[in-house]
Amino acid sequence: MQNFEHKKAEMNKVIALAQNGDIKALEELVRRIQRDVFTMFSYLTTKRQDVADLTQEALIKTAKCIKTLKNTESFRPWLNQIVTNTFYDYLKKNSSEKNIEHNEDKLLEIKDKIGCEPGEKCLFSEMDKIIQAALLGLPSRLRIVIILREYEGLSYDDISKITNTTIGTVKSRIARARLKLQQQLKEFI
Repeated sequence: MQNFEHKKAEMNKVIALAQNGDIKALEELVRRIQRDVFTMFSYLTTKRQDVADLTQEALIKTAKCIKTLKNTESFRPWLNQIVTNTFYDYLKKNSSEKNIEHNEDKLLEIKDKIGCEPGEKCLFSEMDKIIQAALLGLPSRLRIVIILREYEGLSYDDISKITNTTIGTVKSRIARARLKLQQQLKEFI
């Protein structure tokens, strides 16, 4: 019955309980954030197995370090910092991933894919795949800032802190990422 109460609790309450050592609250917290963490990593790397491994690693770090979070209101930026640092560690270990070559054929292959039933859901699913392919074609330093800005909705200041760069660098990288995405997606938009 106690687990049921955690499922209904507000996020700040679940975080606070997890910080105080409540295992059921920690399980509920991980359950609530795992999809978002997985989605973020899926936009950062092409390898499905690496996405799963990175997600697991970030969730473990979150569970281990939850007590260090000073304010439950700042959980999202704190989690984004863990995801970003985990991704940077991954890049250091896998230097070949640092500059993924963009493959125009990959976008066309997704565009020309057949066997999908007509309808909005299919259209959105295909468009999501096209956008994901375009994002994966960006260099990692551009990819991370555009995802933090557009998908996580973080401010330039927050992104600057997470990536340990200046606000000017963040703005420049976001502008370059948007321009590259616009060029890659021009036939779709």
